[in-house]
Amino acid sequence: MTEAPAIRSGESVRPIAEAQARAARLASALRAYGVRPGDRVAVVLRNEIAFLEASIAAGLAGAVPVPVNWHWTGDDLAYLLADSGSVVAFAHTDLLPGVAAAAPEGMRIVEVPPAPELVAAYGLSTAPTGEYPLIDDVIAAHEPLSEAPTESQSGMIYTSGTTGRPKGILREPMGAEQALELAHLVFSAFGLRPGARTMVPAPMYHTAPNTHALMAVTLGCDVTTMPRFDPEEFLRLIEANRIEHIQTVPTMFVRLLRLPKEVRERYDLSSLKAVVHAAAPCPPDVKRAIIDWFGPIILEYYGGSETGVVVACDSPQWLAHPGTVGTAVAGAGVRVLGPDDTDVPTGEIGEVYLKPPPAWPNFTYLGAGAKRAAMERAGYLTVGDMGYLDGDGFLYLTDRRNDMVISGGVNIYPAEIENCLIGMDGVRDVAVFGIPDPDFGEALAAHVEAEPGVTAEAVRAYVRDHLAGYKAPKVVVFEEALPREDSGKLFKRRLREPYWTETGRRI
Repeated sequence: MTEAPAIRSGESVRPIAEAQARAARLASALRAYGVRPGDRVAVVLRNEIAFLEASIAAGLAGAVPVPVNWHWTGDDLAYLLADSGSVVAFAHTDLLPGVAAAAPEGMRIVEVPPAPELVAAYGLSTAPTGEYPLIDDVIAAHEPLSEAPTESQSGMIYTSGTTGRPKGILREPMGAEQALELAHLVFSAFGLRPGARTMVPAPMYHTAPNTHALMAVTLGCDVTTMPRFDPEEFLRLIEANRIEHIQTVPTMFVRLLRLPKEVRERYDLSSLKAVVHAAAPCPPDVKRAIIDWFGPIILEYYGGSETGVVVACDSPQWLAHPGTVGTAVAGAGVRVLGPDDTDVPTGEIGEVYLKPPPAWPNFTYLGAGAKRAAMERAGYLTVGDMGYLDGDGFLYLTDRRNDMVISGGVNIYPAEIENCLIGMDGVRDVAVFGIPDPDFGEALAAHVEAEPGVTAEAVRAYVRDHLAGYKAPKVVVFEEALPREDSGKLFKRRLREPYWTETGRRI
């Protein structure tokens, strides 16, 4: 390991000073391409060093980087590139045909041959197309941009689009003082410190790993990125790079805990000081097991791409309040509102509204200001989650508003059933949701990824043994693999939609 802080990806190692110098040259190239402050630059790349260099370059040029989910193709990709107004795109070689076909007229494309670790992880070709300028040639052809941007631009993340098209979250630019205050807030919630050795195993096109990685590089941390998550490789990298801090999602915990005991004990994890998770609720049994393994160093925070970090808790707080996502951080606030937009009593479920901390920049949805206005109540914003507050002010999430099932007039929260079933022997993954029912309006369906031998009746019996009988799924379907992103996000809509297509009802 080199002494100077570096960005590490597979066997590729680049000192941060060198990566920043390359980004400054890329920023000059972007200016030469006509990019001006406020313009958007698409980053259609998997996790590797070039992702960070391209994102930093866009910021240095005063532009807004747009991290793009590289799985998107066809109409979805064409919509994003056009909606964002991206004038330049960085794309991996194998993704170029899709990007070129979807590109709006006049958009410039820079080709990024995939790094060796990506070639190995995804079985990619290494031969450049020869049709577009290569990133290394572009860097070599330009001097570093010497002028510093007057304002800091955050990346424009596109929401996942659970209803309608994804929306671009365009944040207001920040001055130097606000950017520094925001960095302190994020570092505190993430359990990170300048100079730490950190790892980013989740895709950087998502808000949390993107913010984490870019801030870590800016503040001189040693950053290891994983091309794609593999549980044993995750442990190996902690030992090899003496990782102190990691940003994770709960599905990674599930996969780590399923490793054989001898594999889990093979690696030295003593360097770890903080493991932070977010993005989705963590089943309590999983959270307790990972604390038992890693120690009381597990941190959790909650918010949205729109709001940033609003709620957080450490391991002792969670153990004292099992299932919580924490209490409001300094300057932030939480309310739980009923259908009449008034606060519900303590312990009662309602829609969660969040007041971001003062340092978090205000935002709008690009081209959808009305949707932005509709989510706000007196300075508090909802990202569509249901939950409740306990008497100590700790927040608990029950489910997504759109996922709640009303069966025979009873509200049922599928996340509770999913958390139950993930603890069943032989169940690897599960998605529970509502389907049309002629008698009750909605019934429960469970799509399950399981080991051979698990039966539908065993699934129902397990739920009845642990929860109220009416929460047992009427329909159980076994899947070879549930549709999840690399980040762990479950595309439940894909599973639910076929059940509702013939009814004509919105889901």
